[in-house]
Amino acid sequence: MQALVVLTTVGNEEQANTIARELVARRHAACVNIVGGVRSVYRWQGKICKDSEYLLMAKTSVAEYPAVEAAIRELHTYELPEILAFRVDEGEARFLAWIAASLDKEAAFSDDEVDEGVAIPLDDTNF
Repeated sequence: MQALVVLTTVGNEEQANTIARELVARRHAACVNIVGGVRSVYRWQGKICKDSEYLLMAKTSVAEYPAVEAAIRELHTYELPEILAFRVDEGEARFLAWIAASLDKEAAFSDDEVDEGVAIPLDDTNF
């Protein structure tokens, strides 16, 4: 499995949470980090714009990229959403295996959510 990190930015926390939850629930991403407080300065339609945004970093695979892109386009409100993918050249072997296992559409999973701040110990039974 070739791992990818896919980046996108959104304008509010609700949309960040929706996209992150859907990417994980659909098994297109193993994990999506949401980083608040991002300031973006960009040119759009001939003007320089400044906005506060949320950055999403999705851990996925090359094989899942088309589905990740499609889901972001489906759920995003921007006319032209940022969708950039970067290949992971190196990574901790167990973490990369966890990404692969989390994307397995045939594996038994629950979509139950764990309360924020509750750590689940990582061992081979978690993936």
